[in-house]
Amino acid sequence: MTTSTRGASKAPAVLVLEDGRIFRGRAYGAVGETFGEAVFSTGMTGYQETLTDPSYAHQIVVATAPQIGNTGWNDEDDESRRIWVSGYVVRDPARVPSNWRAKRSLDDELVAQDIVGISGIDTRALTRHLRERGSMRSGIFSGEAIAAESELVARVQAQPHMKGASLYEEVATKETYVVPAVGEKKFTVAAIDLGIKGMTPHRMAQRGIEVHVLPATASVDEVYAVEPDGVFFSNGPGDPATADGPVALMAAVLERRTPLFGICFGNQILGRALGFGTYKLKYGHRGINQPVQDRTTGKVEVTAHNHGFAVDAPLDKVSDTKFGRAEVSHVCLNDDVVEGLQLLDQPAFSVQYHPEAAAGPHDAAYLFDRFVSLMEGQRA
Repeated sequence: MTTSTRGASKAPAVLVLEDGRIFRGRAYGAVGETFGEAVFSTGMTGYQETLTDPSYAHQIVVATAPQIGNTGWNDEDDESRRIWVSGYVVRDPARVPSNWRAKRSLDDELVAQDIVGISGIDTRALTRHLRERGSMRSGIFSGEAIAAESELVARVQAQPHMKGASLYEEVATKETYVVPAVGEKKFTVAAIDLGIKGMTPHRMAQRGIEVHVLPATASVDEVYAVEPDGVFFSNGPGDPATADGPVALMAAVLERRTPLFGICFGNQILGRALGFGTYKLKYGHRGINQPVQDRTTGKVEVTAHNHGFAVDAPLDKVSDTKFGRAEVSHVCLNDDVVEGLQLLDQPAFSVQYHPEAAAGPHDAAYLFDRFVSLMEGQRA
């Protein structure tokens, strides 16, 4: 939820957390008020991709990098049609952007899209607080929206929790669209949009895949009407426990044994379809520097993450499911969170992180080649 006015960028602003902690700074972007779950992202670069990632819907993102906005805002790097974060928190905004591709400043873009932010606060202290206490409901108030502290805390505490939030339909496309293959078309993929980023179908198109991006509410018949060689389930926001429709669709795809690939929210959907539970992480994984081990090869990758929920699956054994044997294929080396699943008796796998990673790193780009190999094997 956001209400804002433009201009007055030097207005006073406060960030209010649900536990009563308050940080005071100056307005950044639009002036007004906004509410969302306070989370932190550890990426040193890629703020434009972060802000336009639909997985950040209903979240107030804290940038842990001390200076933000140096490269301004361009017209090429958006991951979707708009900025999705509810609010943005930075320590030291760049006074003057400097990049040959920049069209305007980050501050100007936040104002243009009515995104309320705050600058000039101790983001180190805020990040440490969220690591200790966990991600929590929050609000940014600036200008005339500032009121008595007790009133602002009460308003934050009245907001809904992220746990139990169903958000994927809000950010997904309403109409099917097609991203053509680059060069010779080799395969057709039906991609279920749960909050897809623009770079994802582009990575597939680079490999000769024609991608049909379907709404989150697509039926089995609509998926197979495009005669797919494979089906893809995208990233997205909210609690996977609310995604009964996508879970049912995933199960239907698994029953047909069509090659399947899921990332982030799609990984959680696969987990649920296989009978595993999901749970909310204390503060989640967000940034472009998360170490993950591919247990199928032993290789360690530095990867891009944006998730606050995870799959509850055993790390130490192969599990029997109604779709055959399944195992955890990837694991986070920081905290042993499940970062990937694969079926051993049919062509289906998923990862919790973002192998498309437009802002980098690109260690995990091979996963799209793995998807291609599954489709080649099925065709053969």
